[in-house]
Amino acid sequence: MKKLWICFFTAFIFNSGYAQTYVASPTNLQARQQFQDAKFGLFIHWGVFSIMGHAEWVMNNENIPVKDYTKLMSFFNPTQFDAHAWVSMAKNAGMKYITLITRHHDGFSMWDTKYSDFNIMNTPYHQDVVKMIVDECHKQHMKIFLYYSLLDWRRDDYSWWTGRTGQGTGRTVKGNWNGYISFMKNQLTELLSNYGKIDGIWFDGYWDESGPKNAVDHSPRVDWHISEIYALIHQLQPQCLIGNNHHLTPMPGEDFQMFEQDLPGQNKSGFSIGKVSDQLPLETCETMNKSWGFNIKDNNYKTVPQLIHYLVNAAGRNANFLLNVGPQPNGVIQQEFQDTLKEVGKWMAKYGESIYGTRGNIVPPQDWGVVTAKDQILYVHLLDPSQANISIEDIKGKIRSCVLMGTNEKVKFKQNKSELTLYLDGIPKNNIDTIIQLTLK
Repeated sequence: MKKLWICFFTAFIFNSGYAQTYVASPTNLQARQQFQDAKFGLFIHWGVFSIMGHAEWVMNNENIPVKDYTKLMSFFNPTQFDAHAWVSMAKNAGMKYITLITRHHDGFSMWDTKYSDFNIMNTPYHQDVVKMIVDECHKQHMKIFLYYSLLDWRRDDYSWWTGRTGQGTGRTVKGNWNGYISFMKNQLTELLSNYGKIDGIWFDGYWDESGPKNAVDHSPRVDWHISEIYALIHQLQPQCLIGNNHHLTPMPGEDFQMFEQDLPGQNKSGFSIGKVSDQLPLETCETMNKSWGFNIKDNNYKTVPQLIHYLVNAAGRNANFLLNVGPQPNGVIQQEFQDTLKEVGKWMAKYGESIYGTRGNIVPPQDWGVVTAKDQILYVHLLDPSQANISIEDIKGKIRSCVLMGTNEKVKFKQNKSELTLYLDGIPKNNIDTIIQLTLK
């Protein structure tokens, strides 16, 4: 990226056709730095789709008509939901923020909204889940981001006839697109006016109105009014960070760049087609099994070492790790997820110093692992315990000390102008991550 996104700039948004000038406020810039320091967050996919037990895309995947899907609202009653327990679980796992689904693609709103009858206040539960979680996050000093879907498989005024998804839900009326834009603005105004400080908005679904994910042309088929929506958010809460899961190069008005099931610079999922920003904070999100929403058949759980490696690899690439859970319809987070987060939390309690507040891309990621840095300390994360010696090029500054993190056992090293060699023979290796702490003069 050649332009500095964190200062003055004026640019034309190629996908909406009009100019936007965005000036990041001082509080916004401070929030970006705090977000980069956080490194680890909890993603929560939860809604009426959880009742079906087939993940969050069930309405689209099963082509459930709107009139039938709406029936789910009448028996959504998560009586075992405990906001305190959820936030405490995230905190004990070493997470610093939560990103909560407020409205997914099925159009169900998890808060007391005036702009849609398809909301949690019209369920037997009849309680504002967004308020409960936001309030608890404020109490426990946990930052809170709100996920908001740009697309809708239920409403007529969404441009469903030009979208890539949701065309089998029984809609026949082609509604007023500008009315849909107004609807989103009204809901976002509620979320940013009625719940106190919100740390970020996490948009998803922009891609629904563009070409296939592997196509060359990703220009949208509709005017998303993105600059208007972003300006509204920054007007209501200037510090509030905006991210958009469009998989493209960041647009003016966005405060962080996100990657879905990919580390920055990779494109294993086929989603990450945009350039990686060297100015904005980065975030990658991933599931604990293979599903975002509750899936009763999905037992493909990632191991604790796999998730810690993902966290470390993200930090080494200067990115946060947003790890997802899909709670059950009764409001309980399944035990497998809780157990895994507890173990990750133990690791973070011991080694979090090498993750929190660090910056990555000190050296390019290597086959053996990555390097993170904070102040005058470099943390060499050796993720491959079979390595005997490793060499690192272009370390800036003289090494004053080299020790094994956790024991302070000295590690032999040799440094010249172009290369640092660490001699690891005889050093006890950790099967998950052997961390060598280098202190610079």
